[in-house]
Amino acid sequence: QVQVVESGGGLVQAGGSLRLSCAASGSILRFNGMGWYRQAPGKQCELVATIARSGSTNYADSEKGRFTISRDNAKNTVYLQMSSLRPEDTAVYYCYAEFSLRVYWGQGTQVTVSS
Repeated sequence: QVQVVESGGGLVQAGGSLRLSCAASGSILRFNGMGWYRQAPGKQCELVATIARSGSTNYADSEKGRFTISRDNAKNTVYLQMSSLRPEDTAVYYCYAEFSLRVYWGQGTQVTVSS
């Protein structure tokens, strides 16, 4: 049994910052890839950022320079530091953790950016 739990979402004004956290726990001790996707109302789910166990990162173009993904392998936790937030960043942010090609998803956390 694996649980993936996000936290840190909320309401913020445009230009502000938020830090999302996501902890994976359960029967798997070492996850490989971890990361974040998001889904805005009426839109498809899209990649935000990913991070390998090695620390190698990948970002969607629109997030480069504004978002920073990091992880703590000892805690199986991934973070997403978001700055210079825009109204178009409003979405439900979903965290995932991957092990042996199986992906585990969290329930999502709402981020709302007001203009």
